[in-house]
Amino acid sequence: MARDAFSALDSTQLTPFHRKVMVLSAAGMFLDGYDITVIAVALPTVTKEWHLSSFMTGALSAAAVIGMFVGALVFGRLTDRLGRKKMYLVNLIGFVVFALIAAFAQNAWELLVCRFLLGLALGADYTISTSLLAEYAPAKRRGNLMTRLGATWFIGAAATYVFALLLLPLGHNMWRVMLVLGAVFALIVLWMRRSIPESPRWLAAQGRGEEANAVLTGLGDTTVDLTGPAAPEHDSPWRTLLSMPLLRMTFFCCGFWFMYTLSYYGITLYTPTILEQVTSSTTGTYVGSLIIALIGVAGAVIGVNLVDRIGRRPLLITGFIGMFIALTVLALWQSPGLAGLVLLLGLAVLFANSGPGIVNLVYPSEVFPTAVRATANGLGTAVSRVGAIIGTLWLPTLINAWGLHRVLWLFVGASIIGLAIAAALAPETKGRSLEELSEEYSGSAATETVGR
Repeated sequence: MARDAFSALDSTQLTPFHRKVMVLSAAGMFLDGYDITVIAVALPTVTKEWHLSSFMTGALSAAAVIGMFVGALVFGRLTDRLGRKKMYLVNLIGFVVFALIAAFAQNAWELLVCRFLLGLALGADYTISTSLLAEYAPAKRRGNLMTRLGATWFIGAAATYVFALLLLPLGHNMWRVMLVLGAVFALIVLWMRRSIPESPRWLAAQGRGEEANAVLTGLGDTTVDLTGPAAPEHDSPWRTLLSMPLLRMTFFCCGFWFMYTLSYYGITLYTPTILEQVTSSTTGTYVGSLIIALIGVAGAVIGVNLVDRIGRRPLLITGFIGMFIALTVLALWQSPGLAGLVLLLGLAVLFANSGPGIVNLVYPSEVFPTAVRATANGLGTAVSRVGAIIGTLWLPTLINAWGLHRVLWLFVGASIIGLAIAAALAPETKGRSLEELSEEYSGSAATETVGR
């Protein structure tokens, strides 16, 4: 029954409702990319204005990422316990409140605390939006819809530099205005998300089959009887994820995501700072950063269009191979100049975004059962943030001590390890229902069974 219960949902074609869920979930990812990247625009200004040390510069970059680590762990579990919709709305309140407070920070410590609190909301949205969208998406289009979330993150990051160029006349207050704009957009998205119903898969797993049927009927699907007992309660979702048979997929998802963010965040959150080393032009720095970000968006678009055609595994492996080649050439090239630096960083980001940067939102939502799906997304996000923290918190200090080219070998090494994990463990999941995948990777249909 587990595989058949949601066959109507899986077999349906894309509807306006599917597109609405995707757009509103993607709006959260846009804000994630935008709010994370704003600090890259702010750093050159606040470093000079507040006379920051290398460590404090790194701490400001990493503050939101550390917040994401905590937020993903805490809110991932809460999303599995309390439901997708409640958390889908609550976390956006954090986007609004903490972005506004950060905009009025008067010193580095105030900004650091605000960025950490904002990061809690950012980490929560990773787990909530991906779980909700995965549970509504038709199996044959799930990869395409899920990877659009990743692509929208990169669009949000690129939009940061567009706004930076447009608001450049505001001088040192530019980044404050950018945070306020992000808060306003989050408020609009919060209002629009009110109309999204609870996930019928989550409702059924909680033994609330009548409510699940009501949601599906409201969407126009022909449903089966979902009434019945709740799925067996997991004594410890963490123990479930860290025990066989799910341990293999837990290690895979956390491992490749960690290696990707170690390289990616180190590059993207310091793009203007890195480019400043080869140009004295502020406009040139932001234009170069925007070009790199737009190349990254192009990579994500490529991945979105290929994920349901060639599959997740080939994209992931190819992405790590491309990152390895581009970063190795950059590490070996001692004086690339602005154009060379933009080209090679752009290529590294292109491959990163077309592979690991978008399937990282797909795999955790596909290979874990409903009862622990958001928790698994939270764990994967949290572990990946550890890589991001290493890539951001210590990068300024490492560059000062070792030089940029030696630090790049750290990112090359991460690409190699990520490639090894992908080649050894990456499954192919395209076109398969969540129930079918859950049965295969959890070793039991029990966590998904409803209405026996």
